[in-house]
Amino acid sequence: MRVYLAEIYRLQEDSPTVSTTSLAERLDVSPPAIPRMLRRLQSAGYVKHVPYQGVELTQLGREEALREVRRHRILEVFLVNVMGFSWDEVHEHAGGLGAGLNDRLADRMAEMTGFPQRCPHGEPIPDREGQLPEVDDVCIVNLGVGHQGHVSRVRTHEPEKLQYIASLGLIPGVQFEILGRAPFNGPMRLRVGREEVVIGYELMKSLWVTSV
Repeated sequence: MRVYLAEIYRLQEDSPTVSTTSLAERLDVSPPAIPRMLRRLQSAGYVKHVPYQGVELTQLGREEALREVRRHRILEVFLVNVMGFSWDEVHEHAGGLGAGLNDRLADRMAEMTGFPQRCPHGEPIPDREGQLPEVDDVCIVNLGVGHQGHVSRVRTHEPEKLQYIASLGLIPGVQFEILGRAPFNGPMRLRVGREEVVIGYELMKSLWVTSV
């Protein structure tokens, strides 16, 4: 149940309501399993159905989802900083280990990793009261030539994409400048440190940045 709420929360970051199809794809479960769980969540007061659109979290559901998001993202930081996993591995591992993680363990992991405010992918970590650090960033696809800034978040959990993005040096915190951009959703040329790299449109959609 916790995993469903957290995934609905993540999907609602990009859309006000969440369809059963998108939820099944994200959770990698069979579509018939989704309505059964959603009925349970609705009965518990965690979600509400929006006719012809999908579901959305209630306030109670959002609070519970943020608790799970906090545990998951702290666990990701712990796996990278303490256990030495790479950022392209940790989402799956955290998903598998998260079922046994309670708030007391999550708090200890947070203490051991310096009370992080971001996960390895740059996503904000809610505090114990469910408050998120302020994030003021935009997707790089909305920016033009000459823009300078820092990578804020990399919004994908696909290992192959994360490995490639890391090979380009486009990890959270790194500074960049847009040197060129092809029309019609073509690739973008960036300066990252002393290197010039090219990134395609599909990967650009995962890259969220802040201005200098």
